[in-house]
Amino acid sequence: MAKVNLNRVTHAYTGDELVVFLIGMRINRPWRVRQWWPSFSAMPPMLKELTTDPDSGLLGYRMTFGAGGPTVIQYWSSTQKLYAYASDPHAEHRPAWAKFNRLARKAPGTVGIWHETFVVARAESIYVGMPTAGLAKATSTVPVTARSDRAADRLTGRESRTDTA
Repeated sequence: MAKVNLNRVTHAYTGDELVVFLIGMRINRPWRVRQWWPSFSAMPPMLKELTTDPDSGLLGYRMTFGAGGPTVIQYWSSTQKLYAYASDPHAEHRPAWAKFNRLARKAPGTVGIWHETFVVARAESIYVGMPTAGLAKATSTVPVTARSDRAADRLTGRESRTDTA
């Protein structure tokens, strides 16, 4: 079981760029397993490939499951590295994308794929009474102090005027 941090912590990141990339799939016809399984099973090898390459640009990720299907929240050090991976003909992504497109043409509407990319100018976070997660896990953690007690102060980097949350 992951260690629960009882203290208030926030993330620390000093990179030039921070990119949040959301990618997911929606299984519209669950009984058509042959159509959606290849897309579903393609993500773990991509994540393994990225996490074992320290120069890939992937800082970290977490996977969630909703009513329509899985979503992977990824944190990247730059859009340039994200796009380089997506277009690399020797990486896991290109053949998986080509296979998805072939299967989607055979059974339109069976499975959907989506992604959203956000370049983040500033980010604020707080974690209390839980294991290190999300952006803090992808980057690093630092204790919340009097200077970073309020969310507005963490977001702007200003020193807090009060000691209240």
